Parts: sequence; C-alpha cells; structure tokens
Amino acid sequence: MVFWEIEMIEGIVIPFHMLNLPRLPLPKVILLNLLYRIGCRKASKEHSYYIAITSLNTIYELQPCEDTSNVLFTISLNCTAVKSCMGEILIGTVTKIMEDGIFLKSGPMKNIFRSETRMKDYELVMSEEPMFLKVNGLSCMKQVTKVRFKVLDIKWIERDKTPLLKRMAHLVGG
Repeated sequence: MVFWEIEMIEGIVIPFHMLNLPRLPLPKVILLNLLYRIGCRKASKEHSYYIAITSLNTIYELQPCEDTSNVLFTISLNCTAVKSCMGEILIGTVTKIMEDGIFLKSGPMKNIFRSETRMKDYELVMSEEPMFLKVNGLSCMKQVTKVRFKVLDIKWIERDKTPLLKRMAHLVGG
C-alpha cells in the first residue's frame, strides 16, 4: 500500500446559525463539517481511501447564500490517503463466505473479492459455519481467518450514489 499526502480544495456549506455559536470558534465549525464530509465519502477514484486530514491550509472565500441561510467556504487542506497497487501482496481477514467466493477486508479496504474459480485447491463446505476447505484437509478459510492475497484488479463502482473501490484477489502461498 502506498500512503501519500494530497492537497484538496473543498467547498463546505455551513448553516448561518452555526457561525454564531459562542462555544465553537469558526475554524472548529469548518473543521467539524470537513471531517464529516470526508468521513462520509471515505474514498475517491482519484485518491483511493482517505485516512486523515493532516492540515487545514487556507480558507479562501466566504459566500453567503441568502436563499438557504447557508454560508459557503472554499478551503484548501492536506489529507493522507492510501492506495493499493495491482500485484501487491497484502494480508486480509475473511468477512463473508458465499458460493462463488469470499470477501476480505484489509485495512480501510472492505470489498476485496476472491473468486471460487481461482481457489482450485479449495472446496466449499456448507455447515453451521461455511468455509472453504483445502482438498488435502490441512487448511481452511472461514470467517475471521487471515489470508495472504495478491491484488489482481482494482475497479471503481458507484452504487446508490456511494462510491466503492472493489479489488479482485488471488491467494498467495496457500
């Protein structure tokens, strides 16, 4: 995984009544709204996964909108993001087992799919606890099992207006 520092320009909308709160100074109100927006977004096609806002650089302009009683701020900020690369070997935790494969989670990445067709040495065993059992019976993959995998492909999928990064995985050394 590659961690990198990026600079972003964001527009933040704040209700006018929030600016007059005596207990919250303006930079704190802006930062809280910014954290909420970045937290809801979680990832983008360009930057991959957002980890943390590292600094608030500049508040450029203040534009009051009289129609909605909101104020728009344009700001510049630095953010740490993480991106995985194709061919990279990672360790993930099995989160879901289905007939056609398994889903893994690794760090902020929650949608890593490992297809059943790429697990030729494993057979699906549907019992109380579904699992993929190795043909020789010496290892298995069930929920919360740690698995080393190689990233084969990265796809950007927008579903229900929620962006999603999906990775295809291949088991390594299993």
